[in-house]
Amino acid sequence: MSLSPFFLQLRSAYQAELDDLTSDSEGRGVLRQRLAEKRQELGFLVKMIEISPEMVAVVFHQGFRFVQPAVFEHLICQDADDLPDWDAIAEAVELAPWAQKLADTILTEPAGPWFMTLAATLEYMHARPGRASDEGGDDTDDEDREDADEDHDDDADQRARDEAGADWLSDQGFDRKD
Repeated sequence: MSLSPFFLQLRSAYQAELDDLTSDSEGRGVLRQRLAEKRQELGFLVKMIEISPEMVAVVFHQGFRFVQPAVFEHLICQDADDLPDWDAIAEAVELAPWAQKLADTILTEPAGPWFMTLAATLEYMHARPGRASDEGGDDTDDEDREDADEDHDDDADQRARDEAGADWLSDQGFDRKD
């Protein structure tokens, strides 16, 4: 699957936002400190969830555990208007306790349920291994990657997770992408 134009653009903006927070002007690593500061500013940042969602989504950096990755593989192909609200995907992800507190605040906002889905999907894309096909790489790269994947023992497990995710999405009313 490849990224939708919406997520292709947002992924770059999200990565740029994280890069900006990572180090200070002297090159020292300050990501943890800057994320803590941003999290303290959440009351102000929620006003930007529709305008610049990538600037707000970084507050959830490393706050998600993806228990049903197939759900997010489906979401990265969607446009902004096609994203389900948080309630529809909440079982596919677990939040760290500190992130749950932030989510509770955001979910009180009118666009909060949409934004939480977006934030989780951005973090999923950031955490997952990059794929050339996401940026429109050629078929040869995809074939080489598929050949390498066949050598891994966990291929059957991945297919089982993908199938379970597809079943879950189907139960939620989404069309199957078989």
